[in-house]
Formats: sequence, structure tokens, C-alpha cells
Amino acid sequence: MTADVGMLDRLARRVEGYRLTLRLGEKGRVASVGDGIAWVYGLPSAAQDEILFFEDGSRGMVFELQAERLGVILLDPAANVASGSLVSHAGERLEIGVGDGLLGRVIDPLGNPLDGLPPIAADGFCALEAESPPILARDFVSRPLYTGIKVVDTLIPIGRGQRQLVIGDSGTGKTSLALDTIVAQAGQDVRCIYVMIGQKRSETALVIDLLRRHEALAYTTVVVAEATATPGMKYLAPFAGCAVAEGWMRRGEDTLVVYDDLTTHARAYRELSLLMHRPPGREAFPGDIFYLHARLLERSTRLSPDYGGGSLTAMPLVETEEGEIATYIPTNLISITDGQIYLERHLFAAGIFPAVDVPLSVSRIGGKAQHPRIKEEAGRIKLDYLQFLELEVFTRFGTKLEAGTETKIRRGRLLREILKQDRLNPLAAVFQLAWMSAFNEGLLDDCEPNSVAETLHKIEAGLRRNPLALDTARNEWLARLKNWLDGGP
Repeated sequence: MTADVGMLDRLARRVEGYRLTLRLGEKGRVASVGDGIAWVYGLPSAAQDEILFFEDGSRGMVFELQAERLGVILLDPAANVASGSLVSHAGERLEIGVGDGLLGRVIDPLGNPLDGLPPIAADGFCALEAESPPILARDFVSRPLYTGIKVVDTLIPIGRGQRQLVIGDSGTGKTSLALDTIVAQAGQDVRCIYVMIGQKRSETALVIDLLRRHEALAYTTVVVAEATATPGMKYLAPFAGCAVAEGWMRRGEDTLVVYDDLTTHARAYRELSLLMHRPPGREAFPGDIFYLHARLLERSTRLSPDYGGGSLTAMPLVETEEGEIATYIPTNLISITDGQIYLERHLFAAGIFPAVDVPLSVSRIGGKAQHPRIKEEAGRIKLDYLQFLELEVFTRFGTKLEAGTETKIRRGRLLREILKQDRLNPLAAVFQLAWMSAFNEGLLDDCEPNSVAETLHKIEAGLRRNPLALDTARNEWLARLKNWLDGGP
């Protein structure tokens, strides 16, 4: 019979720390149960987020402290908890198993496997609720996290340890961008955690199948709280994913956590808070909704070498309605994170994929992590593109434009075609530098928009035949690019 390694490890730790001493126990009773929560009387010394044990063997977590009773989240939806049931506590906090045993696995927010495989052999445990690393333990973001997406790696770069928000309406490609980023981490020594909050089972199955088909599940852990899960499980899901990532970060590993999505998480927290009779505020959200996401995302950082040098990069997703980014939850998350990638529905409808709105997207610290050559070329690219977007407005009036303006518009339209990219087609950093160098030097000016794919294929094929490094001299880069574009070897 397969032993539950995690349970044995916990038992061993309790036995090791056991001391003979006088102990006073407390017992409480369940007053009422419903909607995934329970009200408990008694247990005056119980603390916030402490684990309670019901007499049927199930567990709950203290969520609300009141003068006479406790509001408790039920952690086992199939628990046989009824009014009058006895409740006890032992001062424990909720933990989840961490380590390489979680790679390739699908788990719930409590660490229980959902993939039908044997129990997970954890290397240790991390608390779901933990303090963020102190300032002295943090280091500057200085290494890039390549997404393999042209428009992101060049114009909105992400560094390891950064918190980059992905924001947009439903159906604009937020999940696709996040999955492309995970697929691009193959061979990059980045452990990925994909947290699915309130998703339908069919969507969950599609995501897991996609990761498996692209061999990304080998370095990814999927944390799932389905749409049918209780509000408490949806509330715990992102904290579970963060704890799993922290286990690797403390060992010096680089990690990426995708929270899909925090809008659903905020709604689950609102539902849970209203069930606990907390006073509602703006849009019926409780007053501490900002603190909820701030304490989660502040755990994302890059640790200094003295603390292992690991990193936790967060990519939270948030949904807008009708493109309005000034609503409550999106503005909260924009103020917490280090930048945002805004996906615009009109661009999506026009067939521009990924539908990134460059003027409204920003990465406040990602540029510090870019390679100097890529940063130099990307600066010129972004300036040209923003100028083009401003000038393109004038073409709608049918006015005659001067030659210089027409040239900028033609180059801008060409650049927009170049930035288009198919899904699940991650591109290497050297290719990004190659096409940017070719564009900035005017080597692509004669290229027609309908032949962009063929031209880029020539550059990509040339790099496969004769690889170049990011630090290769600029003159050699340009000479090779001219040769490849002319059909040379």
C-alpha cells in the first residue's frame, strides 16, 4: 500500500517536537453550516487562519473572528459536519507540499492530486499565508524572462522577479498569452505554476492537454479550483500556487506563477466575505480587497544571493468589461504590479494577434533586465511604432500627406505585420534582435506586408545555419542579415 509521504512527514515533525508538559484543550461546537462555511461557538484562543478539526475528521480554516463565534471555511466539501458537531484546534496553519515531486502534477489548493496519480512525494512544506520577503532579502530585477512573443520581449519586456499584469476583455487572448509564455520556458530553467480559479472543467482539461502536448507539463504544476468549487477553495487557490513557487524560490530556482484570473478570485472573496457578514464597500467588495491582492503579489520578487538568489515572477490575469480599465479591481491591480500588458478587443477583431495595445501597455522595470543590444534596438522600434499610431489617424481623413509622413506610415504598417505572431510559436531572443536590427537599418523597407512571413523565415533559417550571439558585433550582424535577405547562405 502506498504511504502518504506528506502525512508521514508531518507526523514525524510533530513527534520530534513533542514535549511532556501540561496542556489545556479547548472544544467548540458548530452552530450552523451552509454554503461551504460553518459558524463555530467556543474556542476563545483560536487565531486567524488557524486550522480547526471537526469530529468527523474534516478540517476548516478560521476566516472571521467575532466576539462570540468564529466564521470557518470548510476545506472538505464532502465533510459530514452538522450543527452541534465538536470542534478542536492545535495551533496549526494551512500548509502545502512543495518540491520537484509536484512537477507535471495537477493539484487542488490543499495539495491533493487531481490527476489520478499516486500521492505527491513532497520535499517540504510551505505555508499558504506567509509574509513577503523583507527589503534586505530582495535584489534588483536584472535578468529577463523571455516570453517568446515579439511584441512583449521587445516593447514590454518582463524581468525575473517582476509582477506583470495581463489585462483585457473576455476572449481577447489573456490565457493564450500566458500559456505561450509557459511553453517558451522550455530549457530556460524556470519552474512554472499555472493557477486556474473558477474555470470550467472543460477549459481546465484543454489547458492541461495543451501543456502536455507541448511538453511543458514536465516543468509545470497546475493548481485547480474549478467553477463548482466552494468560494473558500477559490480564495485559497492563488495562495497555494504562490506557496509552491516559494518552495522553489527559496532553493535558488527561478519560478513563474500565472494567476488565471484574479477577477474571479476577487468575486469569490466578495462572496465569502458577504457570507461571513462583513460590511460591503465599493461594488459590494469588502474594504480589504486591495490588501488581499497586495499581500499575494508582494511575495513575488528576486532574492539576493545571500538568500539563495531565486526569483518568483507573477503574471496575474484580470478581466475588464467593454475595455474599461478604470474599474475597481483592475485599477487596484495596476497600482500593485510593475506594469501591464493590455489586450484590446478592437485589435483582436481586426486580426492582430496578439492584440496588445502598445500605448496602454507598460513595463516599469523590465527594461532594466533587457540585454543592452535588444534594449537599444527596441527603443528605436517603440518610438517608430508610437509615431506611426499617431500619424495613422490622419489617413482616415483622406488628406494628402508629405513624403516623410507617408514613409513613416508605410514602415509602421510593415512593423505591425512583423509584430503579428501565431500561437504556441515561441521565438528565441537572437531572432528578436535579428529582425529588429534589420528593420531599424531599413533592410526590410522594400518588403511588402503580405511577404513579411517569408522574409522573417529567411532570417530564421539563416540563424539556424549560422548561429549568432547577442554579443556579436553589430557590423557582423548587419552583414549576415543582408546576405540572408539577398538569398545567400
